[in-house]
Amino acid sequence: QLQLVESGGGLVQPGGSLRLSCATSGFSLDYYAIGWFRQAPGKEREAVSCISSVGSTTVYPDSAKGRFTISRDNAKNTVYLQMNNLKPEDTAVYYCAAEGRGRFCFAGAAQYDYWGQGTQVTVSS
Repeated sequence: QLQLVESGGGLVQPGGSLRLSCATSGFSLDYYAIGWFRQAPGKEREAVSCISSVGSTTVYPDSAKGRFTISRDNAKNTVYLQMNNLKPEDTAVYYCAAEGRGRFCFAGAAQYDYWGQGTQVTVSS
């Protein structure tokens, strides 16, 4: 059974950092791309970052470039999203998702086959 479980969210002050984890099971990261998405109240789900099966990475929103970094540990079947210098506008539920074509990253949520349950990130003083 293919599963993704996010963790690491929480409440952080502006300028702080969090590292989100996406623990996967039931499939190999060698064959799937993993994307991070976020959804704030009243807004559409937005692609944040992606790592392909061959390890190429993408950060999508300009607001996150230079602050967010995606990485993975294949031995632990886990993908990470390091978020630095967090801002109130980063507040959202963050989801990880798996895409089976693997070698390429996609920004569209509809391209992804499997989703985790999400983890809340709140940036507030």
